[in-house]
Amino acid sequence: MKKTTKTLSFAALAMSLAVTACSSNANESENKADNAASGQGSGVIEVSTVSPSDQYLKFDEGENFTKNAVYDAYEKDIGVKVTNKWVADTSQFKEKVKITIASGDLPDFFPVNATQLKELTEADMIMDLTEVYNKYATDETKKYLTMDGGMQMKTAMFDNKLMAIPNTYNPYNYQFLYVRTDWLKKLNLPEPKTMADMMTIAEAFKTKDPGGTGKPYGLAISKNPFNIETGVTGLRAFLNGYHAYENIWIEDGKGGLVNSDIQPQVKQALAALQDMFKKGLIDPEFAVKDAEKEAELIYGNGIGMVYGASWTPAQLVKGAVKDGKEVQEWGAFPIPTVDSNPALSQIGLGVDEYYVVSKKAKHPEGVIKLLNQWIAVDNHPTEEQKVYEFGKDRKEKGNNYWLINPLRVGKQIDNNGEVLPKAIANKDTGILESKDQKTRYERAMKYVNGDTSMWWEYLISGPNGVYSLIPAIQKNKQYLQNKFYGAPTPTMAERQEILLKKRDEVYFKIIMNQVSVDEFDKFVEEWKKLGGDAMTKEVNEWYKTKK
Repeated sequence: MKKTTKTLSFAALAMSLAVTACSSNANESENKADNAASGQGSGVIEVSTVSPSDQYLKFDEGENFTKNAVYDAYEKDIGVKVTNKWVADTSQFKEKVKITIASGDLPDFFPVNATQLKELTEADMIMDLTEVYNKYATDETKKYLTMDGGMQMKTAMFDNKLMAIPNTYNPYNYQFLYVRTDWLKKLNLPEPKTMADMMTIAEAFKTKDPGGTGKPYGLAISKNPFNIETGVTGLRAFLNGYHAYENIWIEDGKGGLVNSDIQPQVKQALAALQDMFKKGLIDPEFAVKDAEKEAELIYGNGIGMVYGASWTPAQLVKGAVKDGKEVQEWGAFPIPTVDSNPALSQIGLGVDEYYVVSKKAKHPEGVIKLLNQWIAVDNHPTEEQKVYEFGKDRKEKGNNYWLINPLRVGKQIDNNGEVLPKAIANKDTGILESKDQKTRYERAMKYVNGDTSMWWEYLISGPNGVYSLIPAIQKNKQYLQNKFYGAPTPTMAERQEILLKKRDEVYFKIIMNQVSVDEFDKFVEEWKKLGGDAMTKEVNEWYKTKK
């Protein structure tokens, strides 16, 4: 229900919580917080928002964003009536939010990006939520939003004031290498542990054509390989295998931060990709194909290797299962490394959107009550509360009804890797903890019992699936997180898009052998002059204040 997928102190909130706990009004505050979750209280309060009309959301008959079972449930259960100032299609939603901010006619609460959060804070248009959050957020909510050590909440703070509720999700979303294991067996090839292994496999898949298409390639890549949204057919994990990283800020070994896009390890990775392109291991038309178009070569047995996120099997199933029969066999592997050091999978912060509350809002506590209720019903709903996910009939019907909920946050950390593979292998439902685990278990067991349409879930959650690889990655800290978590700096806001466009242009020309790999060095110098140096200075000035 939420995309899926850090030990900084949260001093301001902790101090305030301590004072509250010690005060003579402690019991009263706790009762108010409990009432916020249970719906007890004096009368109904109204809060306005704005909503994206998602193409995957299907209302029950006679319902819409004005009147629906979810809004009715919030009003009934917690005494908060939700209204919309406007509703827009998802493709136009972000642009309309910009217009709304510019007009100054704000709803009581609404989602914004990090740049908008900073601008609204500086313009004094949104509310400091520190006090209302401390007072009305339940203990469950406070624990839920600081499971990562407080990092994500820290990103919403300015001058020790909580200016928004982060729309959280699990930042530990790793990338993996997916390989046709039936082809590995057919060609007697080892499982990929190093980049050398990966190259050997790519060449064998190209030259020996185990799929029999007559036009095979070694690795699937699409036209936006460095885009954060490219969860399959991307190149981010390929870079990680060379200890190179895509547009994050990393430590320079001297107490400062540098941008990963201009580091020498990137040049090494680009040289390897250029060599693959020259050998015909990469589809020469990749630069004009989106992920789904490139994936057609995977479905059609033309490519048997691709980097992707944990959910990639949900896409691979389109080729792996046909007419109810399994026709392709895939395995998931950790990112291969170029040397003896393990590859670190780069991860983000787990938050790129925030819920802000207008300074003119009459009932900001209503927003916190919505937050409390969402966390409660998303994690341990009663039978009656399933209305928030499925609608008034409380039955799954593929409507994505949960998208109606006006304020949603996701779990920052899960233990799916420890629990699901064991539960599925041993058919042990007793160790399942979360609603997500129970849902995944049920789907995987359908596959075990012969439902091939659930092949993808078994490859994700089963004994040798994607999730089974995560505990070792976590234990050995084989990940690297972006060290910059502030709002975009002035130069970043002005020049970042230009720098990324220039980067992609040069990277592509190198990969496609249109220019020498040494063109990377020229790009680095140009990057610095076009704003990179100024951006680096600003980032390091920010970094000094966080040590």
